[in-house]
Amino acid sequence: MLVWFSMLLILGVKEIYWNPIVFKAINPYYAFHLLMYYKEGFWILGAVFLCTTGAEALYSDLGHCGRKNIRVSWGMVKFALLANYFGQGAWLLNHTGKTLDGAKPFFALMPDWFLFPGIIIATSAAIVASQALISGTFTVVNEGMRLNFLPKGRVEYPTDFRGQIYIPSINWLLCAACIGVVLFFQKSANMEAAYGLAIIMTMMMTSILLNYYLYLKKYPKIFIYSVMSLLAIVEVSFLVANLSKFTEGGYVTLIIASLIFLMMWVWYEARKIKNALVEFVPLAKYSEVICDLSRDTTIPKYATHLIYLTSAYQETEVENKIIYSILQKQPKRADLYWLVHVDVIDEPYTLDYRVTQLVKDKIIHVRFKIGFRVEPHINLMFRQVVQERCIVVS
Repeated sequence: MLVWFSMLLILGVKEIYWNPIVFKAINPYYAFHLLMYYKEGFWILGAVFLCTTGAEALYSDLGHCGRKNIRVSWGMVKFALLANYFGQGAWLLNHTGKTLDGAKPFFALMPDWFLFPGIIIATSAAIVASQALISGTFTVVNEGMRLNFLPKGRVEYPTDFRGQIYIPSINWLLCAACIGVVLFFQKSANMEAAYGLAIIMTMMMTSILLNYYLYLKKYPKIFIYSVMSLLAIVEVSFLVANLSKFTEGGYVTLIIASLIFLMMWVWYEARKIKNALVEFVPLAKYSEVICDLSRDTTIPKYATHLIYLTSAYQETEVENKIIYSILQKQPKRADLYWLVHVDVIDEPYTLDYRVTQLVKDKIIHVRFKIGFRVEPHINLMFRQVVQERCIVVS
């Protein structure tokens, strides 16, 4: 990345040196004049907007690189990008009245002897930049699973930091999607519409979240209205300009987004239905009945140790279906009833447990605290708990 942005900076400065008049572009009068007095001026925003997308890609890695790292690197990144854009503008000014014949201003800035190394550097930068998409997708999907918006999947942790994750199923899904998009659009220029529409929608959603954050922090309403009005003017203008490219490929963005939203909505609603059917009851209400069942020799013994996994966070509660399983239809008599609850915590290698005898020698609650990098072999860990407590499991 250092080589890439240094190359952008040097190429831009080299061209600006021969035509510094390009700095007149800093004056906002020219942008206003273009938008107001030229018929096609407003729709140029759709193309100009792609210049802003680099910032979105950079900030998507905030959670992986850290806020200070972004702040330090942003100075050079911003300066290098602006210098290169000004350099391209200076090159175009030097060729006023000429046809480009398919020439790209970016590569035209490079000397002939540097063209091949420049293409290699640009390609390498594109490969590295894809990491922002991949790692960002892993993070978003992982949070979606934790919030019960997406189906559960296997998550691997390559290091001892929880922020660094790998989700094999998502990696293969991204691979298939990438191949599909390349085959569909065929040229990168054909992706501009879909990409631009996706970014502006992301920006608008980010602004809505910012508005909600400012509201929760109880900022002055005049401040909130001022910030949101400024953002709305800019973003709505870009949205309208990009909507003109809807039929050129922008519809692909909406189709993909709609499918993802539909999956999340279906999963969330199904989870709500499932949770509504899970009823927790106080264990103390049934503990005496369970003890009587355990001592009733007229009922055939179902097991010596009967173990249930429970999602109830409170030790004094249990799912109603567990009580139903023990007492209804075919009562399950056992010498010991175990309730096992598992908590996955943010520490990588923690493996701890707490045993609570809810009813002495009859009902025992075990809470496991497992680090996110520990393989949850509950059967082996439970056996260790029983052995350390000197209880024989048959």
